[in-house]
Amino acid sequence: MELHRAIEDFSIYLAAERGFSQHTVRSYRSDLGDLAGFAAERGVTSAEQVDLELLRDWLWRGSNAGLAKTTLARRSASARALSVWLARTGVAPADAAARLRAPKADKHLPRVLTRPQIDGLLDSLIARAAEEDVNAARDLAIVELLYASALRVSEVVGLDMVDVDMDRMTARVTGKGSKERIVPFGIPAHRAIAGYQALRHSLAKGPTPALFLGVRGGRIGSRAIYELIAGLLATIPGSGPAGPHTLRHTAATHLLDGGADLRSVQEMLGHASLGTTQLYTHVSAERLKESYRTAHPRA
Repeated sequence: MELHRAIEDFSIYLAAERGFSQHTVRSYRSDLGDLAGFAAERGVTSAEQVDLELLRDWLWRGSNAGLAKTTLARRSASARALSVWLARTGVAPADAAARLRAPKADKHLPRVLTRPQIDGLLDSLIARAAEEDVNAARDLAIVELLYASALRVSEVVGLDMVDVDMDRMTARVTGKGSKERIVPFGIPAHRAIAGYQALRHSLAKGPTPALFLGVRGGRIGSRAIYELIAGLLATIPGSGPAGPHTLRHTAATHLLDGGADLRSVQEMLGHASLGTTQLYTHVSAERLKESYRTAHPRA
């Protein structure tokens, strides 16, 4: 089978049978498209010809080009997943990537806002929303929900009106792998959502189930939320990413700081592995050590 065709079939498999999101499938396709281009340069055009040496050379070229370890690790994972699929479907005689390894990604603690910082950010949005501007009300509701329920941006974008139970103060979200879960939110988020819902009709250009609407009246996109959060975080001191995931990291860390059970936080975040959630225990520990260093007279 021609390699490009195999990659397209594999992408369809990821979306249709594994339930991967469009964003994840796009990432796999991008990595494997680069692999196909590299293979073609070496005269390899069929999936059956892909071997361990070719895959190692591909990763080596990326390393020499200065790609980050996280990128190389992701590319390695993409190649291994394709190789397993090729062997299982009989396209390739064996799993060529069974012994493929990539450098372990450097572990960086995520950016987390302090409580005064998140309070200041929300207070500024509350002040804007008080003028009963629908866009300001929507922005406040989005940020409150991102922080209150530790949601991914894709989960906020995918919310429909029927997914939010205002009486029980819960939201039904669809996470990675199309897995649904119920997450709670608090009184401030409830107040913000109710305020936005009262004005939402002025954004809608027609019938739509989406909770959060964009300037054209349809479902708001992830890019618009990224730009909103990046603009808000640009004025707040601190290094690291400035996107919606910062609010998710912040919510998870604040939950653990407040005494929440690790498994409860795992369930709320929708993590398949407890090990992923344990990252936030390291964040909390680092914050504790920093507080100790700055506050204790004999630190």
